[in-house]
Amino acid sequence: MPPHTPEPPDRLSQLRGGRPPLPYTARKITALTANPACARRSVLDASGVDKTVLARRLGYEPRFGQSPFAIAREEAFKATVKWGSYAELVRLLREDLGVPVEEAKLQDLGDVGGISSLDVRERETRGVIERIAAGDEERLILQSPVLTLEVAGRLAYLEPDVLTHRIDGRFHVVAIRSFPAIDGQANPTAVAQTAKQASVHVLALRRAFAAAGLDVEQVADTFLLVCPKDFSNRPCLSRIDLRQELAALDFQLARLRRAEDLARGLPVTATLDTDRHPDVLRESVEQLPASYVPDCLSFCEMAHCCRDEADTHAYPARLGGAVRNNLAGIDSTSTALAYLDGGLLPGEENAETVELLLAADRLFRLRREETA
Repeated sequence: MPPHTPEPPDRLSQLRGGRPPLPYTARKITALTANPACARRSVLDASGVDKTVLARRLGYEPRFGQSPFAIAREEAFKATVKWGSYAELVRLLREDLGVPVEEAKLQDLGDVGGISSLDVRERETRGVIERIAAGDEERLILQSPVLTLEVAGRLAYLEPDVLTHRIDGRFHVVAIRSFPAIDGQANPTAVAQTAKQASVHVLALRRAFAAAGLDVEQVADTFLLVCPKDFSNRPCLSRIDLRQELAALDFQLARLRRAEDLARGLPVTATLDTDRHPDVLRESVEQLPASYVPDCLSFCEMAHCCRDEADTHAYPARLGGAVRNNLAGIDSTSTALAYLDGGLLPGEENAETVELLLAADRLFRLRREETA
């Protein structure tokens, strides 16, 4: 009998080192799918590395994110909505959506028999959903459910605020946010970001239904946004279409390369352990190809590090995604200028790109002469 061959170690865990992994969140997944070509972000998120700590170890301070005040305000508003077994949410369902609620049946999935681990809660959530979908159980509100979604070959555990059933006979994801709706209109940017995160939860719920052999049409392609009305703390409700976000998310998730495969391509000496020396970390991070564009500054903790790297090497992407796409096959803006000056001849692989670049340069010069 051949000797037992042990399972190869988890390369992503090795890279992270001894610190506990940070889990995927809907916010992280939307940021990852916003730039699916970025192998660096894919590996960092899949390994559970704390990107804020990593950026600081490399000498960069992340400059975005919610302030402690905003976080406290959102927690306070969520407490208002949750009070009295979600009395305010039940009121909104009755008054705004006409849901005939005789008894608000609530199930808290924050723990299962005193066990709060994500895998146990996910199994319980799945079981409750299957019983409701089959008509064997009634629950108007599921609090703190756990869903799963495969992201770049890794299983992500996700925690929507609330799931609710019996609105047109379908399941809806509920997102509770503290930004106000003034005269019925909330900040469009905040709503768009919330919709992207809600689409992650809806897609995870649909895949749970599909895996259980249930009709995915029982999952709504809209979500319910609960936020403060005007300048008060009184909740109001909006029903927001997610069809466009769901299609985009499904497409982008399919484009992500497996993080495990990307990690295995690194040298054996590479590490992302934030307890290691910054020089060691910098060398390892540079082994992971980044796909920096200016938009990264609004959603990635590593953006300032990647921007400096892009500036140092004159990557076209530092000027934006349009420039990167238009200079496909050209590794730097310095190279592009050399083609324009005639100091460098293109190869067969980028001849078409250079031809278009030269044509654009001729048009630019002609336009400048006409306006001179």
